Amino acid sequence: MRDKNLRLLGWRAKEFAWSVLRPAMPDPVFIIGCSRSGTTVTFETIAASGHFLHFDYEIPQFWNSLYGPLNNGWQSEAADASDARPEHHDRALAYFYARLGAGPVLDKTCINTLRVPYLHALFPQAKFIFIQRDGRDNVSSMIDGWRLGRVDGGFGLERNFGPSPEPVAINGGEFHEWHFFIPPGWRKYNTASLEKVCAWQWVTANRLALDASRAIPPAQWIRLRYEDLFERPVEMFREAFARLDIPFDERMRARCASLAGRPTSIVKGAPSPQKWKEHNPEAIERILPLIAPLMREMGYDPND
Repeated sequence: MRDKNLRLLGWRAKEFAWSVLRPAMPDPVFIIGCSRSGTTVTFETIAASGHFLHFDYEIPQFWNSLYGPLNNGWQSEAADASDARPEHHDRALAYFYARLGAGPVLDKTCINTLRVPYLHALFPQAKFIFIQRDGRDNVSSMIDGWRLGRVDGGFGLERNFGPSPEPVAINGGEFHEWHFFIPPGWRKYNTASLEKVCAWQWVTANRLALDASRAIPPAQWIRLRYEDLFERPVEMFREAFARLDIPFDERMRARCASLAGRPTSIVKGAPSPQKWKEHNPEAIERILPLIAPLMREMGYDPND
């Protein structure tokens, strides 16, 4: 406890130092995507370049402390440009500076997929790396995540927010809290089936990100596909590194070349294309009409 308190005092002192000195810090690079869409592998690969300061974990509690369910009437974890405040910008840079130092920051926090307009208002020069995944596989992986959690804990949100202000009885009462993230319209799904909840999360996250991308300068929006981790990982990351203006050397090429056989799931076994056919085929068939229109828009054939 003593060490924790001393660490907190040190961070507070550095945050104050930032507010006085205002050291130059570039706008961050945000890796975004629906939960279970490949954001972790993408983050780990880009972080391995050594070019960015970063946390080795997501920081949804911090972003929600600026604007989130506990201060927006439990609307959701989404945020728009109108929710951005100058003090949010300052608090974010002070937070990064105190814990990481001065320099380019790489942030991977999946709830930020719901907050692109907000982040763009705070950081007009920020770059966004958006990774998408076939809706059938993505929803299936989310179903597994809701049920199985991960090796270091679950994805339930009560630990962040406390009990829901309204009763939750998802999948016939199997779940009494939301997992992964709280999307707009969540109250309508408090008693829905698990597959409908995950489908709604997938649709909402990707819809918000794609709609927001229209207002982001093309040079600041980098769109990737999860499936390319298997099909063309070297080419995918070489292109992404070029867009980020960072070197793609032989070390990184070798690392990316190994991704096709190396990505591991923190939920249920090694990832693979069309994994939904092995894990949750009936559930995915039931919600396919809900996700098919957006799948087509994103370049996937729902009948494949």
